[in-house]
Amino acid sequence: MIFALMAFAESSAQDLLPSISPTARFYAVDGTEDEGTSYSGSAPLRAQFFANAEHTAGWDAHYEWRFTLEGEDEPYLKRFEEDTEFTFTKAGGHRIVLYAVFVQGNDTVKFTEEYWETAAPLTVGISESKLEFPNAFSPNNDGHNEYYQAKGTKDGNGPQSIVEFEAHIFNRWGQKLYSWTDCYTYEAGWDGKYKGKPVKDGVYYVLVKARGADGRKFNIKRDVNLLRGVREGDTYGTE
Repeated sequence: MIFALMAFAESSAQDLLPSISPTARFYAVDGTEDEGTSYSGSAPLRAQFFANAEHTAGWDAHYEWRFTLEGEDEPYLKRFEEDTEFTFTKAGGHRIVLYAVFVQGNDTVKFTEEYWETAAPLTVGISESKLEFPNAFSPNNDGHNEYYQAKGTKDGNGPQSIVEFEAHIFNRWGQKLYSWTDCYTYEAGWDGKYKGKPVKDGVYYVLVKARGADGRKFNIKRDVNLLRGVREGDTYGTE
């Protein structure tokens, strides 16, 4: 006998049949975590997917996770374990479903095409990439603009969906003073020092190379004005 389930069984007899209730746990680039069936945010996004299968004792279980991009029919990825993990690095909408088949003797319980015609899939939305840098900062221990880094990094409105990143600071003679490869962490930017000692106020230069989850490439070259005399609340150019 084959049970092609359209939804979870409601009768007391069918309640003993195997069931699934897929959920996910999401780990964002800023260190926050979330659980549920949908998520929208920036790449790279690590996610763990759980079948939450119940009443499976005595049944042979077969699992197939299918990851599909919005607007496409064929999955770009399949996984065959009960619980799985994946890191999203491509912008756009992602649809994730779990095909599960349970077999016991001549009985089969299926959660496949027919089931997912009405059941809601797990969804992940990855934003388009964004990366901008200011032209000045003021590392003077007032808690404001202490690091030279991408705009909005401290308040969480900074880079989006950047999957490859490297930045370098040079002085006017072309000497490299600092490099970093993390555009999401506040303390990862340049603190205005070279070999642990503060450099002089003045003009420096930044070279940034990065790639977004949507394939966009960033090649940023610009002046960096180091201005320790500027305090929080003062106004200066940060375009």
